[in-house]
Amino acid sequence: MTTTSAWRPQRRKTRQASRFASTLIVVLIMGLLLVFFVLPVIWLILAPTKTASELLNQPPLSFGAFSNIGLAWDHLASFENGIIFVWLKNSAVYSVGSLILTLATSIPAGYALALTRFRGRKILLTITLLVMIMPSASLVLPLFLELNRFGLIGTAWSIILPFSFFPFGVYLVYIYFSTSLPSEMLEAARIDGASEWQLFTRIALPLARPVVALVAFFSFVGNWNNFFLPYLVLPSSDQFPIQVGLNQLLSSTPSFNPVAGAGLDIQSPELALSIIIAILPVLIVFLFSQRALVSGMLAGSTKG
Repeated sequence: MTTTSAWRPQRRKTRQASRFASTLIVVLIMGLLLVFFVLPVIWLILAPTKTASELLNQPPLSFGAFSNIGLAWDHLASFENGIIFVWLKNSAVYSVGSLILTLATSIPAGYALALTRFRGRKILLTITLLVMIMPSASLVLPLFLELNRFGLIGTAWSIILPFSFFPFGVYLVYIYFSTSLPSEMLEAARIDGASEWQLFTRIALPLARPVVALVAFFSFVGNWNNFFLPYLVLPSSDQFPIQVGLNQLLSSTPSFNPVAGAGLDIQSPELALSIIIAILPVLIVFLFSQRALVSGMLAGSTKG
């Protein structure tokens, strides 16, 4: 009895030391995340409030003046007769167009893989997984050759068609239908005379709204942020999406390219403002779809 009582304070101290060590590790990790991820975002938000010289001479996280934001906006809007608005429009057309095709193909494909049995199904699933984990850059060369063979280089279809190929979305839908759609419900509908198309459109699709929203979000974000393929297949500046346009702005900024950027109004504050503008559509979509995203991420966690 005495021995047990003597061990209790030592165990309590050991637990306290373990909690302190865990808390210290968490604080260190959060500090690293703050330094490498949060502080650059804060700097980016504050950069348009300063002039180019103030960015170099003032403290990095200091606030400049609201008037500098208006000045940076005027310079950015006048760059090549407002080409940034053309880039934004192009990004919207490419992203939304490919999103529509993605939903029209990924949802039925995932449903078919999950709820039908046919020869070659496992091979298709394996291929989907392999393509999903492949780096997107590894497919750029064969895509370029294929698009060139069909004469699509330099057209909107050279962006929309490759962007609509989204194996990750197919796999998400496959996982959802495999785990969350009761097969008894489908069998009961078949007994009542429902066709396979009616099963998909009237039963499966309404129940799959969370995962549809999840696929739509990931597809839109991936399409909006894609740089490499549009950079290769679009020859004209007025066809660029915003991500490729940012690269052109970067090369027109004297801080990064003193020769090409000489005499232009594009400085570091304008470049920072253009990056914020490019991020805003994705941020808005995220804010308005948070509930659907959470539902989609939890979909399939339990079998219905």
